[in-house]
Amino acid sequence: MIVKTTVERGAYYDSVSLMKAAKELNAMHGVVDSAVVMATKENKGIVRSSGLYNGALDKAGDNDLVITVKARDQKSADAALEKAEELLMKKSAPARGGVRGGVKAKGLDNALEILGGANMAVISVAGRFAGKVAMDCLDRNMHVMLFSDNIPLETEIELKKTALKKGLLVMGPDCGTAIINGAPLAFANAVNRGGIGIVAASGTGLQEVSTLISNEGSGISQAIGTGSRDVKKEVGALTLIQGLKALAEDKKTSVILIISKPPHPEVLARILRETAKIKKPVVSVMLGGDAKLPEKKDFYSARTLEEAALKAVYVAKDGNAHKAKERLFDMNTASRNAAAAAAGNKTGKQKYLRGLFSGGTFVSEAQIILRDLVGPLWSNVPMDKKYRLANSLKLRENSVIDLGEDEFTVGRPHPMIDFSLRNKLIISEAGNPETAVILLDVVLGYGSNMRPLEDLLPAVRTAFKVSRTLSIAASVTGTEADPQVRSKVVEGLRQAGVLVMPSNAGACRLAGEIIRIIKRKS
Repeated sequence: MIVKTTVERGAYYDSVSLMKAAKELNAMHGVVDSAVVMATKENKGIVRSSGLYNGALDKAGDNDLVITVKARDQKSADAALEKAEELLMKKSAPARGGVRGGVKAKGLDNALEILGGANMAVISVAGRFAGKVAMDCLDRNMHVMLFSDNIPLETEIELKKTALKKGLLVMGPDCGTAIINGAPLAFANAVNRGGIGIVAASGTGLQEVSTLISNEGSGISQAIGTGSRDVKKEVGALTLIQGLKALAEDKKTSVILIISKPPHPEVLARILRETAKIKKPVVSVMLGGDAKLPEKKDFYSARTLEEAALKAVYVAKDGNAHKAKERLFDMNTASRNAAAAAAGNKTGKQKYLRGLFSGGTFVSEAQIILRDLVGPLWSNVPMDKKYRLANSLKLRENSVIDLGEDEFTVGRPHPMIDFSLRNKLIISEAGNPETAVILLDVVLGYGSNMRPLEDLLPAVRTAFKVSRTLSIAASVTGTEADPQVRSKVVEGLRQAGVLVMPSNAGACRLAGEIIRIIKRKS
């Protein structure tokens, strides 16, 4: 084997272009593996752990492009590096006639002139520019969905206070999901319209709940994202409370659902004071925390995203949230039955689970469910700081990691789009004799990977060849109306041997039950 590396100083390409180039290189004859990434500290670590290290990496910095190839011989390596440069040159060439299928605006005012009547901007530019762009949009009386991250906290506060004075919404920064007037924005799904309104400080949490609601036959009126920092003490839930007020006044919303990780206590008190004023039923899920509002009879708290979705559905149908308990009991039984069948074929060494997630909220939900079944979990985003992994790519005992954390996404696409890093981990963890279960989320919808089966199944099949007694448990977040079509993805995974459950919570219970049965037998 030979590893060759090229460094291009000061070269910048968007992460999706880099992902596509790496895919084409990996498909070339004689190429074993490749990486085409910006040379951030985090990406260098990933390249090293993948066996693609070359001394040239040491001299590369954050603003440099690294193309590194592992090939069977010198000729294949040279051909791959030449091909990479050709592909990237093609990506950077301007399209003839401007933007394909549309008109290229020369600035914000020109864009508003072209569109006419636009009152919302979706912003996805580098964090150092995003704040100014967002303020320019607010100055023009536009609501803002701020997809960009790495924006200073003080900028977020300034933007949200400005928006509040003008009666506008700022969703974000780092707001990955929203559904406004039926239109899915960024990472979102095609869901039924209906009477359940959502305000969420969690992107994947919003996706999971909205799709579960839709798959139950109910629908969404509006789904407002806030960005995860909104519930910090410094920000004070400015957008979340604005969202609650808007949904309370919305005639098409009959039930309101709040999704968040535990807010700062002062912020939680503020949210609950506002919630108490709302005359509509409210369901709340604060993952890892609890919200109590005894003075409001139609306030329902939930422990998991799944429970919150079911309670919202039954409250919207007939006001009977208790029916959710019956459904959850049936789902728990299904998980236990599937686990009993899967646990019987494990070797004496197999005793741990490895959760490889693209959605950060799913990691939180996994820790809540699994700690009751297997005990504490190691993670790069642990609920208990003493279980923080020293190296996020070196898992130990029972571990769950968020591959969407900044350490993995600087200079590379989000793992909902690019499966390459997780695929490598699936195969390497399958080769660990102590791994009994690999736990995955597969998130569909607009913005996500459009070919999930084509990109994921080769790694799954390899993993099963490496370990014939391995179990892989997964959930598929999506609907039949999504471009990937949920049932097709579920069936493809099941045919490959994956144990697919209806929700992330169900997949976590299944994985945890397998480990619990193994521990009980040993």
